Amino acid sequence: MIRVVVAEDQSAVRAGLVLILRSAPDIEVVGEAADGEQAVALARRLRPDLVLMDVQMPRLDGVSATRAVVGEGLADVLVLTTFDLDEYVFGALRAGAAGFLLKSTEAGDLLTAVRTVARGEGVVAPAVTRRLIAEFAARPVREPKADPEALRSLTRREREVLACLGEGLTNAGIAERLDMAEATVKTHVSRLLGKLGLRSRVQAAVLAQELGIQGH
Repeated sequence: MIRVVVAEDQSAVRAGLVLILRSAPDIEVVGEAADGEQAVALARRLRPDLVLMDVQMPRLDGVSATRAVVGEGLADVLVLTTFDLDEYVFGALRAGAAGFLLKSTEAGDLLTAVRTVARGEGVVAPAVTRRLIAEFAARPVREPKADPEALRSLTRREREVLACLGEGLTNAGIAERLDMAEATVKTHVSRLLGKLGLRSRVQAAVLAQELGIQGH
């Protein structure tokens, strides 16, 4: 069973999310939070597999709550928001969110995203991935958030995998692109995250965009 805490300040929206999640036989909603502080407290107490986190919440916003949950290693975080592209997205991803979805996402896609994140793969809605990449391309060159020196520790294969992450590819997509087994891809992803000091593959994708790492 995938154990989930739902953090959303609007009770009607939260009830809808819980209803969708409980319709799946492999997902169990173990807690509900109306603000970021509650979300962090529940994550500490219940140690769920995943927190479904709204970004705009009272007392403690979703980005700060995500940073706390991921920083303490309590659970993976899947961020839900009505904002399809703004600093909330970048903030949540940099805080270590394993995925990002719009609240307009269909019920089936939400369930798929929860399962994907629970498997250890990040999720960013395809439309958001494209806009994230376009946003990075359009921004003036600035100091990257991570040290390019860290990239020197990566093998050629790990750099190729990082470039694929920057394109928003899944493990299966990377395996097909680079002609390797999916299990091998997971190993490369784990190693490069460790070398770069990153918490999630989505953070790696953001880093790849910031540093302009591209496949060949």
